[in-house]
Amino acid sequence: MTALTRQGGNGFALQPTSMGEAMQMAEMLAHSQMVPKCYQNRPQDTLVAMMMGSELGLNPIQALQNIAVINGKPAIYGDALLALVQSHPRFGGHEESFDEASMTATCTVWRKGDPARHTVTFSKADAQQAGLWDKAGPWKQYPKRMLMWRARGYALRDKFADALGGLITVEEAQDIPQEREINPAPQRQEPAALPYYPAESFDANLPKWQAAIAAGKATPEQIIAKVESRASLTDEQKQQIENIAQEAA
Repeated sequence: MTALTRQGGNGFALQPTSMGEAMQMAEMLAHSQMVPKCYQNRPQDTLVAMMMGSELGLNPIQALQNIAVINGKPAIYGDALLALVQSHPRFGGHEESFDEASMTATCTVWRKGDPARHTVTFSKADAQQAGLWDKAGPWKQYPKRMLMWRARGYALRDKFADALGGLITVEEAQDIPQEREINPAPQRQEPAALPYYPAESFDANLPKWQAAIAAGKATPEQIIAKVESRASLTDEQKQQIENIAQEAA
C-alpha cells in the first residue's frame, strides 16, 4: 500500500515515504485540475515544490497551493508566510497596523524569550522610490494590501529566517526585475562569403600560373589556396588549374 492510499485515524496520510511514492504523487497531482496552472502537466516542478514544502513543514497540497515559481525562483504567498512563522515554536506574536494619513504599513514581530521587538514599516513613499506605486496590477488595485504585505514580508524574514528557508513573498518576487546577462557573450559573426574570382581575371592569369607550375615554382594546390584567400573559385576553375600539372607531365 503506497502513501497515496494509506489511511490513518484522521483520513488519508498524504505524505510520501520514498522518492518513488513522491514521484507517483507528483504525477497524479500534476495531471489534476486542483493545482495551480504552473504545476499542471509538470510533475518535475510539482515534485520540487512538494520537497521544498516538506522542508518547511507543509504537506504536499499546502505546498502546491502556497508556493509559486516567479522568474525561476520559489516564493510563497503573504498569508502563507505568516502561517509558517506562526507555527514556529519560537513565535512570540506579531502586530500589524496601517496609517491612512501617511499611507504607511507597520509590522512588528517578536520571538519567545527575546525581549527585542522587530518593527518594519513600508510606506507609499517607499513604494514610489522603488518604482512600485504606479505599477499596473495589484499595486494599482490593492495598494494598502500590497504595502502591508511588503512590511510583513520584510519583518518576518528578518526575525524568522530559520522558519522560511530563504523564501520571499510572491508579491515581492513579482516586483523583482527579471535577471539579464550583464556581460553577454559576443555573438559569433559568420564570415562574409567571398566573391567569386572574375572570369576575365582568371583567363588573364591562367598563363602565368601555367608557367609557374611548369617551372616548379608553385603547385596547383598552392595557387588555388592563394587565389581563394581573396575570392572563391568555381569547381570548373579549380579543375583547370589542377589539369595544368597533368598536362605538364
